[in-house]
Amino acid sequence: MCDAPEAFVATWREKQLGYAFASAIMDRYEDFDAITGHALWFAAAKHGVALDSAGAAALVAAWERVQPYPDAAETLAALKAAGLRCAVLTNGTPSTSRAAMQHAGIDASIDALLCVDSVGIYKPSARVYDLVTAHYGVAPKDLVFVTNNGWDATGATVYGMRVAWCNRLGGPAETYGPPPVWTLETLAALPALLDA
Repeated sequence: MCDAPEAFVATWREKQLGYAFASAIMDRYEDFDAITGHALWFAAAKHGVALDSAGAAALVAAWERVQPYPDAAETLAALKAAGLRCAVLTNGTPSTSRAAMQHAGIDASIDALLCVDSVGIYKPSARVYDLVTAHYGVAPKDLVFVTNNGWDATGATVYGMRVAWCNRLGGPAETYGPPPVWTLETLAALPALLDA
């Protein structure tokens, strides 16, 4: 039992990203489910949480059922209805990402799922953003990249995409690298922004 579940999850997520970045620097790729497991064991040790292999596997599998933000499905459906093509570019594995999309009810609005497994490195490597330009056959400047992560917004901006950073929590902007073109509070603002 964890006395501070929010702190536990924050540690887990922080270490999950840290291990992904470290794997890229060390050129030692493991898929994101494995990275998530390593990060979970670290969080358990840090917060004094007893964990066995079965419990760890269940928690890693729970990433397939993450609850979407309330505006996600509606916004993606509106973009599709407007004739825009939407892809998911994720550090996640294909199976976990596909399950999460189905659970969130957004899979019908997505025309492509692009995962880092095919290039063996994590965002913000340019090799990952290359997946999008290759898939659509366009230059980076012809794409709008939307992310909830400031570091991902920086990576895509450096790559040359027009970026909309969804800063839901009102956190500070990244201080390393160029800023995104747009900063949004919710995804609900995206259709009007793109229409303009």
